Amino acid sequence: MLYFSRFKKFAIYGLLLCAIYFFIPNFININNSAVFSNKKVNLGLDLQGGSYLLLEIDSSPLLEQRYQIKSLEIRRKLRSEKLNYNNFVINKNKITFSYDLKDKDKILQILNSNEINQKINQTGKEFEININANIITLNFTTDLINLIKKNALEQSIEIVRNRVDEIGTKEPNIVTRGVDRVLVELPGLKDPSEIKKLLGKTAKLTFRFLSNQNAEDGMGSEVLSAANNKELKYNVERKIIISGENLIDAQPGFDQISNSSVVNFKLDNLGAKKFALSTKNNIGRNLAIILDNEVVSAPVIRDAIVTGNGQISGNFSVPEANNLAILLRSGALPAPLNIIEERTVGPDLGKDSIEKGVLSLIIGFILVVIYMVFNYRIFGLIANVSLIANLILIIAVLTLMGATLTLPGIAGIILTVGMAVDSNVLIYERIKEELKVENNNLIAFDTAYKKVLTTILDSNITTLIAAIVLYFIGTGPIKGFAVTLAVGIFSTFFTTYTFGRLLTSEYIKKRKNDLIKI
Repeated sequence: MLYFSRFKKFAIYGLLLCAIYFFIPNFININNSAVFSNKKVNLGLDLQGGSYLLLEIDSSPLLEQRYQIKSLEIRRKLRSEKLNYNNFVINKNKITFSYDLKDKDKILQILNSNEINQKINQTGKEFEININANIITLNFTTDLINLIKKNALEQSIEIVRNRVDEIGTKEPNIVTRGVDRVLVELPGLKDPSEIKKLLGKTAKLTFRFLSNQNAEDGMGSEVLSAANNKELKYNVERKIIISGENLIDAQPGFDQISNSSVVNFKLDNLGAKKFALSTKNNIGRNLAIILDNEVVSAPVIRDAIVTGNGQISGNFSVPEANNLAILLRSGALPAPLNIIEERTVGPDLGKDSIEKGVLSLIIGFILVVIYMVFNYRIFGLIANVSLIANLILIIAVLTLMGATLTLPGIAGIILTVGMAVDSNVLIYERIKEELKVENNNLIAFDTAYKKVLTTILDSNITTLIAAIVLYFIGTGPIKGFAVTLAVGIFSTFFTTYTFGRLLTSEYIKKRKNDLIKI
């Protein structure tokens, strides 16, 4: 146990030198250094300040859209079966219509069919059917509503993350809260106004023709306001030519003719083909470019657009064009997001937290150093050296992982210091017992390290299990604590049982015939 080959020594010291290499940039400003890495541990919201936003998904437009789609399917099916119906209305999240009593069985058969009323899971379907005289009411089931909300939440998380990444915010924390909320933490962001504008817009882009009173498939038309003039109205067909889903790129640009900012976009192959066919067959008509149910512009189609490239203009400023390009690139939210809670943490508060956290670490470290030297003399000094190596290794690993350090993370590091001391105490107390019955120092120390290994492993493994559970069950700061604790467990075992044992063996070999006391 006390023998170390040259290769083992080289590996141990080499690992510690690598740790120092990644440790130093966190405490010394060495920007653009040719020697050291520029990677640093990222500070969390509670340490460097930033913005905290709690967003809530408004799923009512999704339910309304689903009712519209379902009503269209039902009416098509009833017409194809030549069944009469009247007063087909969507009102307050329900579909109602009247029918001839003689057609009741056929209509119920259609409504209960898997084609119209699809299965959501093993037991549930899309909607429930209620009959009152000759009026049928259809309501979406709880299973379907929960599924719609779940899908909207998952999709919103990804799109919010894309939008946040586009503006270059480092280490954002974006997690779900309940079934319809998203928590966004943005460390270092002092002014949340821009990100609020990006996250608050659905960015649902569609291209539709202005109505010419010949709307197809019974979809009809609707009146929408202009984006830059609410009093200006457009009568727009409901039928969508292409949507934002067909966009593969959007970049801000500048139109030399109008001398204004624009957004240039590019469509995928399917979108380009549909766009080319629609513009070819509708030359002379106005094509409305609609963003979040507002008409950005409605240019006249002069010729077929077959390249798949286009331009959105609407008297944008440069920041507006840039933000719109970001929104289109990151994709449309499935439903509007409402900001229900907002907090901004100032850097002064974070600085104060860092100072107090570091102060507590220093005080605890100094007390441990004094205790170990007083109680175990030279071996206490060895324990303190391994303790310093432990702290360096933890910071280095967190730097390599790109982890975000929070206050709970600092607490995890402080706890690691206590665990490292505990391991050293176990080792030295076992050595004391062995020296009482064994006169040979090498044998006494070697036996002590062998016997204490099981105890150290047991304590570290049980703590590691707790850290793993905290990481997978906990969220936000709890995960930060779990990460630093888990890293600390591995670094503690290495520095205490490997590096500390190496230093101890070097000391014992030089004094193998001397009387050693602990």
